[in-house]
Amino acid sequence: MQKRRLGKTNMYVNPVGLGCMGFSHAYGIAEDRDTAIQTMKEAHALGYDFYDTAECYTGENADGSISYNEELVGAAIQDFRDEVIVATKFGVEHKGDHLELDSSPAAIRKSLEGSLKRLNVDSIDLYYQHRIDPKVEPEVVAGVMKELITEGKIKAWGISEVNEDYLRRAHAICPVTAIQNRYSMIARWHENLFDVCEELGITYVAFSPMANGLLTGQFSNQTKFPEGDFRNKMPQYQEEGFQKAQALLEILKDLANKKNATMAQISLAWMICKKDFIIPIPGSRKLSRLEENFQAGNVTLTKEEIQSIDDKLETMEFDVFGGH
Repeated sequence: MQKRRLGKTNMYVNPVGLGCMGFSHAYGIAEDRDTAIQTMKEAHALGYDFYDTAECYTGENADGSISYNEELVGAAIQDFRDEVIVATKFGVEHKGDHLELDSSPAAIRKSLEGSLKRLNVDSIDLYYQHRIDPKVEPEVVAGVMKELITEGKIKAWGISEVNEDYLRRAHAICPVTAIQNRYSMIARWHENLFDVCEELGITYVAFSPMANGLLTGQFSNQTKFPEGDFRNKMPQYQEEGFQKAQALLEILKDLANKKNATMAQISLAWMICKKDFIIPIPGSRKLSRLEENFQAGNVTLTKEEIQSIDDKLETMEFDVFGGH
């Protein structure tokens, strides 16, 4: 599989990245530390070279202690640090049922120092503003990023869940390397950013590329997720939302059979083959799933096949978390 360039940098990665969040955040009790680290090491052996984490990805271990995702990633990559690109994020703190946002210059610098320490690295390859802070102008955030790049503390920066106006204003101050927005077959509302990404040379990193597992065909509204797993409340796993997705799941199943692939691989290949600047970052705690996801980079869909899927998607309506 051919590597993809991150923005206009000299950093290149394979077309499927590793979303590390689930090892310690949002899926119930955190994965056992040693197991999580070993799985991430084995993911590198499979070919993963783009690891995605965040300051706020924390969870509870079985013994009640806190699991810091950045620490797990940092421990996992030490033996092959120079062979991987590490992305992390600042500006978000989980407060029960809501997010607390702070992208003030002081908060950014404090977050960065914490992330460098937890990751045990000298610099961060790609540093994202995790969410737009309405209290801080994009020019201010971009100005801090420019300083951090000059200081050698980060190599490049990006913005997650960004809109066009904010992106353009930030990019004008300090070139943005990547955006990380939700994107999947049932969450397509950010496709209006494709032209901007092409124009400015920005990579689109797609999170939740399989709609939190729905598009794998492995889960349904009858699935009992662990306590604390946020999929329990997601609309696509409620009866009505799941029924709305049935037609799409059948399309994926049929195409997977024709391509000798899995439904998960088809859902990833759909975006990888659509644009050469899209990099999905699916995650899993299971090595077999990680291998399956990575191999999606070897599945080819033609322009006609992608267009056929898109035409059908235009006729469908979905219930999905974060829907616009």
